Amino acid sequence: MEDRELLQMALKAKATAYAPYSRFEVGAALVTDRGKVYTGVNVENASLGATNCAERTAVFKAVSDGERKIAAIAVATDGDAIPYPCGICRQVLAEFGDAGMRIICGSSSGKFTVHTLGELLPHAFKLR
Repeated sequence: MEDRELLQMALKAKATAYAPYSRFEVGAALVTDRGKVYTGVNVENASLGATNCAERTAVFKAVSDGERKIAAIAVATDGDAIPYPCGICRQVLAEFGDAGMRIICGSSSGKFTVHTLGELLPHAFKLR
C-alpha cells in the first residue's frame, strides 16, 4: 500500500476523534502483513491517564481481530505540524512490528515524513 494512501486513510479517520480537552484530533491507519487495514483515533478522557492515542487504538483493533504483524502505520493531524507517535505508542508498535516497519507521519497540509520503527525507537524493549 502506498504511503500517501495510508496517510489519507488516517486523515479520514481523524474526523471521529474524541478530543474535547486538547482539541488535538489525531487519526491513524495501519496495514498488516496480510494487507488488512485498521484505523484508529485518539480518545480522550477527563482522567487524562485514561486517554488512548490513535496509534494504539488502531493496533488494539487489529490485535483483537487476530492480527499479529503490522507492516506500516500512518499518523495524521490537521495543520502544518507533523505528529509522531509518543513513547508508549512506539513501544506498542515494537510488539507487533519489526525495526523496518514504516511509520508515516503527516498533516492535512500535505507535509509528511517516513521513518522506520528502528529509527524512532532504536532500542525497543523486547522479551522475544
